[in-house]
Amino acid sequence: MNLNFKEAIEILERTPQTLECFLSGLSEGWLKCNEGKDTWNVREVVEHLIEAETNNWIPRLEWILQVGENQVFPPFDRFSHLNEKKEQALDQILMEFKSIRTQNLSTLKTIINPEMHFDLTGVHPEFGQVKLSELLSTWVVHDLTHIAQIVRIMAERYREDVGPWNAYLGILNRK
Repeated sequence: MNLNFKEAIEILERTPQTLECFLSGLSEGWLKCNEGKDTWNVREVVEHLIEAETNNWIPRLEWILQVGENQVFPPFDRFSHLNEKKEQALDQILMEFKSIRTQNLSTLKTIINPEMHFDLTGVHPEFGQVKLSELLSTWVVHDLTHIAQIVRIMAERYREDVGPWNAYLGILNRK
């Protein structure tokens, strides 16, 4: 197992700052572009991260600690953020994400003892039995996935503009 609690927290702590540094102050063109029909724009990705912070990671970690395998996790709607359009500026949304993440990391450090808790299990509504360590690892990779998604979305905006260099730009040629 590669999961290291301290290293996981290193990534989770940096995600809000990474997004803030990368996205704050950008033009609307960068924030509203997407990868095509039925895909998310940058703002929607950040809103999804907030939704996950609120209703997924810590609630499910606490569920494993308190309920274990006695009941299935409550479902998490990965698309619910699309139903509630926030009228805030992206900088405000980024601050909201940062605030919730800071609270969640404080909770995480308080409730989780890696030596005692990593092998505890819960029941996911789709996957069945999952370990707490798997959920924590997924949280980290989820952050990395959405950081990569944001970069991909933004690169897609210039797909046609790069001309023949498209052949050398891996981000535009993923399959």
